[in-house]
Amino acid sequence: MGLNIKNEHVHDLARQAAAATGKSQTAAIEEALTRLLADLEIDPEQRHVTAKVDRVQSVVRAYLDTPTDAGRCIERVEDLFDERTGLPR
Repeated sequence: MGLNIKNEHVHDLARQAAAATGKSQTAAIEEALTRLLADLEIDPEQRHVTAKVDRVQSVVRAYLDTPTDAGRCIERVEDLFDERTGLPR
């Protein structure tokens, strides 16, 4: 978030892009960078999606690798509750 550009030419380009598009300098730069990444066939959102999928797969692997206790196997809604107390297990 701390981008501080100290290049006068880049500042001038940002001002020109903002004036030409009617957008703020930040919005014009965002659009330009998004287009650049698209031209390079890079999807900036894919990195976030991939990270989420990796986290979910990690949780699933951990769940599947957890040894099961035959007495705690959940096959019906009633298995979620203790027979004696009625409280969730």
